[in-house]
Amino acid sequence: MNVQEQIEEYITSQPEPKRSNMQVLHKQILQALPGCKLWFEDGKNSEGKVVSNPNAGYGSYTIKYADGKTREFFQIGLSANTTGISVYILGIPDKTYLAQTYGKELGKASVTGYCIKFKNLKDINLNVLETAIRDGVKITGGDPISN
Repeated sequence: MNVQEQIEEYITSQPEPKRSNMQVLHKQILQALPGCKLWFEDGKNSEGKVVSNPNAGYGSYTIKYADGKTREFFQIGLSANTTGISVYILGIPDKTYLAQTYGKELGKASVTGYCIKFKNLKDINLNVLETAIRDGVKITGGDPISN
C-alpha cells in the first residue's frame, strides 16, 4: 500500500462528520502545497506500541535536535483526535506565533505553538487555516516538494 492509499484508508476509517471534514482538509492542503511530499505515520514506535494518533503528513523540513542530529519529517500534519481534528504546523521557531497571528481569526479552535485543534470544520475559518499552513511553510523555509 502506498502512502496516498494509507492516508485515504486512515481518513475513510473515521466516523462522520470527522471523515468528511478530514477529506476536505486533505484536498485543501494538497491544493495549498501542490506536489508536496506525502507521509503517513501510524502512531506506533519501533516496538509497535501506540505512542500517538496516526498522522497524514505533507511537505518536508529538517528537524534539528539539541545534540546536533537532524532528520527529515513532515511539516504539516493532519490527525483525528478524540474530540475532533488537529492540524500541525511544525518548525515555527516562535511558539506564540500561530496563536497571536491566527488565533482570533480562526474561530472555535484551540491554538498552541504548533497545533490547531477544532471539533468541526464549520467552527473555523478555512481560509485562515490555509493561510496559516502556507505561512508556516514559508517561515520555516520548508520544502513541500522534497523527496
